[in-house]
Amino acid sequence: MKSSQLNNESQPTASASSPRDNPCLERDSTIAALEAIADDGISYLLPYAQFMYAEKIPNPVLEKEPDAPPEKVLIHFACADVVILGSGLKRLTQEIQKYELKFVKSANWRFAATLKTHIAAVTVTLTKEKV
Repeated sequence: MKSSQLNNESQPTASASSPRDNPCLERDSTIAALEAIADDGISYLLPYAQFMYAEKIPNPVLEKEPDAPPEKVLIHFACADVVILGSGLKRLTQEIQKYELKFVKSANWRFAATLKTHIAAVTVTLTKEKV
């Protein structure tokens, strides 16, 4: 076996199911804010110092629309609420619990089958007026 073949075989290949290659979210243990990129294209930096709580629930729309994303995560900050729809969102809540979720954004449904965590929609609602 040639040495070039050996090097190629020993290096792990990245896949869409790898946490490093997920276009929906990223983890970083050195950050102080979550960047929520809403579906309308607006990016919000929400400081973890204002994090209040998060809840993961089944998506209630599933009863009427069977093709809807199966899970819903609500992230509440002092100044904003973030609503995330998708599948495999347990990882998302684990990263929030450690204050290590760097950003969230939605990705096209064509990625859903290859991603362990897929975010279908992100909505941000400001809860207090600007000071």
